[in-house]
Amino acid sequence: MSARYRECHTAEADIGMSFYISDTDGTGGRIKKEPEDFIVDEISDRPEHSAGGRFVIAEVTSRNWETNRLVRLLSRNIGMSREKVGFAGTKDKRAVTTQLMSFECGMDSLLNVNLKDVEIKNPYTAKRGIQIGDLIGNSFRIRVTECDADKDTVSDILDAVSSAVKENKGFPNYFGVQRFGVVRPITHKVGELIVRGDLEGAVRCYVSDPSSFEDEATAAVRRSLSENSDWSGRLLDGMPESLSFEKLMVGHIVSHPGDWRGAIGELPKNLQMMFVHAYQSYLFNRMLSGRMRRGLPLDRPVVGDVVIPLDSDRVPQHDNPIVTVPGNIDLVSRQVGSGRALITISLFGSESRTTEGEMGEIERSVIGEEGISESDFIVPGLPHCSSKGSRREILCPVSDLTHAVSDDGYEVSFSLSKGNYATCLMREYMKSEMNRY
Repeated sequence: MSARYRECHTAEADIGMSFYISDTDGTGGRIKKEPEDFIVDEISDRPEHSAGGRFVIAEVTSRNWETNRLVRLLSRNIGMSREKVGFAGTKDKRAVTTQLMSFECGMDSLLNVNLKDVEIKNPYTAKRGIQIGDLIGNSFRIRVTECDADKDTVSDILDAVSSAVKENKGFPNYFGVQRFGVVRPITHKVGELIVRGDLEGAVRCYVSDPSSFEDEATAAVRRSLSENSDWSGRLLDGMPESLSFEKLMVGHIVSHPGDWRGAIGELPKNLQMMFVHAYQSYLFNRMLSGRMRRGLPLDRPVVGDVVIPLDSDRVPQHDNPIVTVPGNIDLVSRQVGSGRALITISLFGSESRTTEGEMGEIERSVIGEEGISESDFIVPGLPHCSSKGSRREILCPVSDLTHAVSDDGYEVSFSLSKGNYATCLMREYMKSEMNRY
């Protein structure tokens, strides 16, 4: 067991998040008691204005909206396909978020949208729309309430954790609980079943596995679906609107018995992608924890590490990987130490190659324990569930990190580059159970 990093004893360990970089006790508490406790402003890669462009670009501020549901109702309100609404990244539901979105519609149609707790502002036209990944990062302002520690202790913990994060040039870049589901952490389990070719199991897991954190009515619907191996139309009648995607899948099976692949195909493309990506994220978390368990550094490369340079916006350039060998380790260490490059771990997929050295041993150990291979990530008939794999940085740098204590909690403000999880920084301060995030 690592003496360098503090071990995690909460349910986060079940999704591979086994360590903290800070050794102090946590404040406890919760975030997102109210949506206003979690404010996110996207740092956008804004398309250039064009008077003749066929896309309308606008800032969309939403309160307490899940991104896929927001897109579906926006498109329905405008009267067009959901595929004609573009966005750069999914956001937390229990939050107030501002993000750039694109719409293939007329300006008037967009400005006439009327949805509760949704504001559309600063529209303009452009020749290109917004696609997944078209952002630089996100700025966060997060409020923590219901702390276990008193005000003076909270202040000491905030100082100690912030110092540890700055000293280590960031925090462990785990995939956070939102990747797997805070209320019902099963997204990676669905992805694993897809990868293993058990599409019926994947559909049944997504639709009918209840959670103790769900409301009783929703859990009862899931139990009913679980207890009926042959789904029929009558089961659809009792499904609430909040289970809209589950309803799509059950409806498909009712109309096309046994077509489990088709049921998955009914879902939005980005949600299909999320399943297998979540399983890859779980594997990554386990690999990162394996590195920390051995006490290996996150801010300094060892022989075998694959290092990725950063561009001027601090976005990783994955097309230019550098393998750390004895002959270049001093140079690579300087690049990482100066913040111009980051160490990576495999996001295992159909075209993945594990690295050498001690990190390579860890990667191969996790893959071997799972009993999977590269070819498993090619899913016939479901191209959006297939994944070539990639690499991900093991340390997440933080910009503009500040904190302030109040009588009823505290607030932390910071910015992260895209693809990183604010809750993975907050867990360092809080060290709460995962349902408190």
